[in-house]
Amino acid sequence: MTDNTETDELEIDAKVAAPRRERNMFRDSMRELRKAPLTAKFGLTIIFLYVFTAIFAPFLTPYSESEIVGSQFEEWGANFILGTDNLGRDMLTRLIYGARNTVGIAFVTTLLAFAIGGVGGVIASTLGGWVDQICSRIVDVLMAIPQLIFALLLLTIFGTSIPVLIIIIAVLDSTRVFRLARAVSMNVVVLDFVEAAKLRGEGIFWLMSREVLPNIMPPLVAEFGLRFCFVFLTIAALSFLGLGIQPPTADWGSMVRDNATLITYGDITPLLPAAAIALLTVAVNFVVDWFLHKTSGLRDEH
Repeated sequence: MTDNTETDELEIDAKVAAPRRERNMFRDSMRELRKAPLTAKFGLTIIFLYVFTAIFAPFLTPYSESEIVGSQFEEWGANFILGTDNLGRDMLTRLIYGARNTVGIAFVTTLLAFAIGGVGGVIASTLGGWVDQICSRIVDVLMAIPQLIFALLLLTIFGTSIPVLIIIIAVLDSTRVFRLARAVSMNVVVLDFVEAAKLRGEGIFWLMSREVLPNIMPPLVAEFGLRFCFVFLTIAALSFLGLGIQPPTADWGSMVRDNATLITYGDITPLLPAAAIALLTVAVNFVVDWFLHKTSGLRDEH
């Protein structure tokens, strides 16, 4: 009877302590955000605006993504705030939907690249031996070929559908993630606590998830932000060249290409999607720099 009472009390204490820990984590996070530099706050604000725009794109636009609503290249005005494109579609609508398509596809691609490269790098460093050698040599071969040229070749062979685009870019970009994950994991697998876990007979999955991965998360999280920027720019470049996201899907890279002729007449409309690409890239880099500074243990100078 006493044992049951003590068990019930422990369960009650655990249930009470869990919300308290969550409140403390939220409070600590808000405190860190208040102490963040202006560049990081600017970057977080821009990222939030982009995510909000991508999620609520259908509610923020007066027209559908590919609806032709006017004549070609209409000027900015009351009817069309940013004018129309080469087919008479509303540029503001296309710009907003471009956030959903370009950013969303880049985010999914980056997640897949980290799933492939991150897991592969941790496995290679933990197992070592011939597994490490085979994986590393395959990655070396893939990295020896310029990524954009390789992507163009593969997209020409396998087609330009969105699933194919995501898989090809994720596989090619995972080589960079593999190199980083393997390098930082190598510094962890030789430490005493990992050796002790091996002597206890722990399995490979346990070593990876409990010993190696928690100790390499800060550089991987920072790399995720940088890798997202590179993937984002790669997709935009491929779309500009005609082998990325295909029409009528709105994409910032293809929007620059389709409306580039307006630059000849002094119209800055083609620069708007290019500016959207540049702004998000700068914002993500600001946040990554702040995160690296926080995880490095360095103190801010006052």
